[in-house]
Amino acid sequence: MSQSVQSQSSVTSQYSTTAPLTALTGDNTPLTIERIHQSPALAGASPRGLQMSPDGSRVTYLAGRDDNQSFYDLWQLDIVTGERSVLIDADKLASGELSDEEKARRERQRIYGQGIMEYFWSEDSQAILIPASGQLYLYQVANNQVRKLDIGDGFATDARLSPKGHYVSFIREQNIYFLSLETGKLKALTTDGGGAIKYGMAEFVAQEEMDRMTGYWWSPDETKIAFTRIDESGVELVTRNEIYADGIKLTEQRYPYAGKANVEIELGVINLSSNKLDWIDLGKDKDIYLPRVKWLPDSKHLSYQWQNRSQQALDLRIADLDSKSSQVVIEERSKAWVNINDDLHFLKQQAGFIWGSERSGFKHLYLVEDNGNKLTQLTTGDWAVDALEYVDEASGWVYFTGRKDSVVERHIYRVNLKQGADSIEKLSSRAGMHNAVFAHNKPVYIDHFSSLMQPPQVSLHQQNGQHIAWVEQNQLDKEHPLYAHAGLWQMPEFGTLSADDGQTLQYRLFKPTDFDSTKQYPVLVRVYGGPHAQTVTNSWSEADYFSQYLLQNGYVVFQLDNRGSANRGTQFEYVIYQNMGEAEVRDQKVGVDYLRSLPFVDGDNIAIYGHSYGGYMALLSQFKAPDYFKAAISGAPVTDWRLYDTHYTERYMGHPETNKAGYDASSVMPYVGGYKSGLLMYHGMADDNVLFENSTRVYKALQDDGKLFQMMDYPGSKHSMRGEKVRNHLYKSLAAFLDSQLKN
Repeated sequence: MSQSVQSQSSVTSQYSTTAPLTALTGDNTPLTIERIHQSPALAGASPRGLQMSPDGSRVTYLAGRDDNQSFYDLWQLDIVTGERSVLIDADKLASGELSDEEKARRERQRIYGQGIMEYFWSEDSQAILIPASGQLYLYQVANNQVRKLDIGDGFATDARLSPKGHYVSFIREQNIYFLSLETGKLKALTTDGGGAIKYGMAEFVAQEEMDRMTGYWWSPDETKIAFTRIDESGVELVTRNEIYADGIKLTEQRYPYAGKANVEIELGVINLSSNKLDWIDLGKDKDIYLPRVKWLPDSKHLSYQWQNRSQQALDLRIADLDSKSSQVVIEERSKAWVNINDDLHFLKQQAGFIWGSERSGFKHLYLVEDNGNKLTQLTTGDWAVDALEYVDEASGWVYFTGRKDSVVERHIYRVNLKQGADSIEKLSSRAGMHNAVFAHNKPVYIDHFSSLMQPPQVSLHQQNGQHIAWVEQNQLDKEHPLYAHAGLWQMPEFGTLSADDGQTLQYRLFKPTDFDSTKQYPVLVRVYGGPHAQTVTNSWSEADYFSQYLLQNGYVVFQLDNRGSANRGTQFEYVIYQNMGEAEVRDQKVGVDYLRSLPFVDGDNIAIYGHSYGGYMALLSQFKAPDYFKAAISGAPVTDWRLYDTHYTERYMGHPETNKAGYDASSVMPYVGGYKSGLLMYHGMADDNVLFENSTRVYKALQDDGKLFQMMDYPGSKHSMRGEKVRNHLYKSLAAFLDSQLKN
């Protein structure tokens, strides 16, 4: 331990790109767990579903009600007048029970709540499509009226407007339908979907792991629809017991366990007027993924991203629908894995496209010309682009978000297409996390901003970053819901530590509310630790509310992003390849060594808590390093990666048959014998993502070993543990457990 402590001489208490965080102003009412989940929301007015009408005339967003933060209406801001008003009252739409398919889809989308949850603008900005409880509604801007569309019997999912607004399409009973808004005629585009055959629907791993929520795509000229046909018959059929308070529901689910069969997928294009169907030749290898499909502007070419089973190869291919041939224009290769993204934009005024790639070790943007033979790097450096946001060909500017100035912040930038990396301009100024939403046809944008000192704010900006108007200023004044508690809100210290390979680890440390440097405090290490995630940021997060509660009750709270987590380049991520749970635990131990070097930390009373991958990390850390963590709270953990899905698991671990030793070593089960005491596990008993079996295996192993532990399982709850009553009980249980383990 002395070596670890000695290495902390280079620790910095603040990250260098921003000024020290200052305290919030407000009253000193202690935070309760009940208040965390009550309405109105502590974050204040925090719009979601932000969009701009394609013509840039208005901003639309979903806002929860004061008496029910989870019930959403559709609001608008008129950019010319600055007036805000309810555009569509959700009470005017149908409400009712969702279909099982829609419930599962919303769980994959991480969409929670009631009222209006999704909406879609027409390209001419004259109409909005709103799905509600399986029915479809169309709002007409001209007459300010909402009408229910006649789509026949059944439940519609994945509904959308066609590009020119002449049709509405949707999925029903595993087939694709479209409705002419002019004639009212409804047509089934496919008819033999059912059972294991699904048309236009994204398979489980596409939804959960690839962020592809659909399986069909309109051509820009509305003459064709590209779609997937998936056959799930080879995927293992699992009968799950979803345990509810009043009974058990037997649910059959096609779950593609790591190493087992995936769906067979085909990609077709159908002409809507002639019904002519052409299938794209995807190659001889059928065990593949299609993470992305996108039309080119001419509606004659269709791009698709082809990914092999190991995910070490990804091709961007373009199919010529006239010649029925496909060409590979971009190849991405890795000895570990290739991350997928949405950073593809086909140019209209010149041949070529913008492409996001990590081939340099960090994700950057490239201008690709000459059928992929010429690549010009538009952004460069040891920092990562988050996302391509907008391309304004007329002015030659490409807008993106990224980490150029700080890895713990996200800013909005633009780069000139012709001048490249030397022309990068930073448009956002305030320290924190910025998310940009652009109008389709104008380079004006919405900035959704937050920081540790500021709950989410939404503002409108010109193309050069100049502020136009507030959509929601959400000032922390005396009327704000947080004001009563803001005087006790604690800001963290940021710093860096060194991993055993010399790479930099970011952390943030929160001190208790009534901090006394002469006392020693117990510590909770909050962890996620998995790929494609980051917890150490300068951003507002509801996940921090429980931390603030603990700070007010005499705890230190510490977070460290171990190797394998996001936004620091492939060298930082790839450390975990084929060996998950090893470097991550070592890095968390580095964090504890640092904590024990601090005079105000009670080094004998440190606990670790995480959910999902964080639950896996909590278990593994306590089992492998019991002298570091006196107690652990593990929520919905993966405990054996053979029990998780193909796309996620094999991306990082390879195939179970070729990496048996890695799968064995990464499982929690071999380390159960290292457990001493002080464990609480919880799981949703209807979890269809991390199956309940992951926890019950650990329960049985600990019981067989005669080891005492606690469990708290929730009937009917899914992976995200939603619901005010569920969350109140959960966090009360966590707080009571920590008190019993670390304070008594």
